[in-house]
This record gives sequence, C-alpha cells and structure tokens, in this order.
Amino acid sequence: MPHANRYSPDDLGRTLREALDFLVPDGPDQTPTVFALVPTPVLAQMHPELVAPDDDSVLSLLAEEALPGSGRGPGTEPYAALEEFLATASWPESVVGAAVVLDIVVLPPGSQPDLPPEQQPERRAARLAVGALRGGPRLALLELVPESPDEARELRTHPDLASDLQDALSAALED
Repeated sequence: MPHANRYSPDDLGRTLREALDFLVPDGPDQTPTVFALVPTPVLAQMHPELVAPDDDSVLSLLAEEALPGSGRGPGTEPYAALEEFLATASWPESVVGAAVVLDIVVLPPGSQPDLPPEQQPERRAARLAVGALRGGPRLALLELVPESPDEARELRTHPDLASDLQDALSAALED
C-alpha cells in the first residue's frame, strides 16, 4: 500500500486547496469537515465510480460523515466533536492522510480582547484547511474570504499556522 512519504508537500497543498474549493463558506459556526486523503489510483481501483476518467490528481478527498453533536445553535461547540473524533479516529492503510476545513474569524493585531469576535470592527471571515500525511508532510492554509465578488482569493501559510491541529491530525494517523 502507498506510503505518505511518496507524496510531496505540493501534493498536500493542492489537495488542501481542493478541500477549500469543495466547501462553500457558511460562517464561523459551520461544523468542521474532515476528509480522508486517498491516492487517486487506489480510489479508482477500489471505487471507479468515484473518480472521473480524466482525474489526474495525486490524492483524492473523501469527506467523512458529519461530526456528531457539533451542529449549529446556541451553546454548541463545533470544535469539541472534532477533538473527540481525532482522538479516536482510525483509518485503513489505503488512507494516507487526513484534512480538516474550518470556517473561522481572523482578528487583526491590536483587536480588543474583551469584545467577542462578532463585535470586532476589523474582523475577517476566513477558512482554514489543515492536512497531514502519514509520517510525512503537514500543512495549513488560511484563506481570507473575499469581501466582494471581484476580490481575488488570498491564501496564506506559515509553518506554525494551526500547529496544534497539525499535531492532532498527525497523531490520529499514527498506527
């Protein structure tokens, strides 16, 4: 079975960007979405109906079931179910990685710590895609949600971006 060290950080980055494109932004309370990452040739062999004949991607996204208990509404904590899922997840060997997409709010430096995010005047809606491959690369991409339809997409990354979530995904993939 393929090992993650056969895949580059660029392969993971392309797959995370595809995960960002897969979901429509729906606000910071949207349930986090978890994906299993499977080599596209393996998926085509196991489930040919899931892969288009012209699909030349290295890795394919398989959305996991919706996380239980993380629905919208007052008093719900969308990240508690994610934490529990990652602590107990196990994937077959054909799954070489995992990714999570979250809708978040980004606050600028110097924001008022005593105000909730929705009351911060310069807050920005953003999407965070975090991925890890078994024994291999880890990456997080932050996409600021455009404020107008004409605004270009803005993707950012940093080695320390969402490092706790990168660690949790890596740990969830350990055998």
